[in-house]
Amino acid sequence: MDSIRSSLDQYMKDSNWRRRYEKLREEVMAYPKIQSFLQQHEEIDRSMVENNMMKLFEYKREREHCDACPGLENCPNMMQGYQPELYSETGQLTVRYHPCQLKQQADEKKRQQSLIKSMYIPKEILEASFDDIDQDHASRLSASNACLKFAFEAAPGEDAAGLYLHGKFGVGKTFMIGAIANELMARDISSMIVYAPDFFREMKQALSDGTVQQKMDEVKNAEVLMLDDIGAETTSAWIRDDVLGVILHYRLMEKLPTIYTSNYDYDELENHLAYSQKGGIEELKAKRIMERIRHMTTPVFVDGKNRREM
Repeated sequence: MDSIRSSLDQYMKDSNWRRRYEKLREEVMAYPKIQSFLQQHEEIDRSMVENNMMKLFEYKREREHCDACPGLENCPNMMQGYQPELYSETGQLTVRYHPCQLKQQADEKKRQQSLIKSMYIPKEILEASFDDIDQDHASRLSASNACLKFAFEAAPGEDAAGLYLHGKFGVGKTFMIGAIANELMARDISSMIVYAPDFFREMKQALSDGTVQQKMDEVKNAEVLMLDDIGAETTSAWIRDDVLGVILHYRLMEKLPTIYTSNYDYDELENHLAYSQKGGIEELKAKRIMERIRHMTTPVFVDGKNRREM
């Protein structure tokens, strides 16, 4: 112990170390933000400053990084995205950290993006905006207005009213529901966009691993559900009655809005649902499904040029 104490005393007496320390101390005390802090806290005396010099140095080093902020991804602070702040309490100086504005913005964006879930939907659809929808056709303008109105007025849990967007291939129906999802996100309303053919195909596969109920629960409980390209799937009685029918009944009872896109209008979709893989025709069961869809949606026709050929 004596040898350690002796070494420390000798180190403190070292002139080079002392010069470096004094230079560091001068820089710390000259830092404008520290000067301002000390002026605002007259209770902090000289001994308190000297005893907490390393805390002040830590604050200066981290705060200077913020002064010359290189962006959140390149933040060199000990805790990336966190800004230091000086506090005085019970005779001690303390450095606390809180998220900087860039960190808060990034966290909020991440939180908002988590409100939009998707299954089998291209990334560009998830980034869609009403500002990017071409208004080159009266039908597209009318449909865009109807979608924007829904996004502003949707009230999951209070009103199950949704939309049924129908029209030929490539006119922008899927892009519009992506724009709806982003407007809903701004209102803190979560949504799920599901490409119906792939979802129904996955449900058939789920029979073998016992995850049917889990997958159905995730979809049927979405605040706003968007079934994209319904009618493009191969129909089976089980998918129609025990998957789609159950989902729609639950959402009607819970007053959760559902939006559909399809190449079929109501009547054409009903005919499609009446035919099963085995070649049978079940008009009554198809009509029962369509009664729920008609009751819960407003038809919106979308026309115009095929955007995928431009």
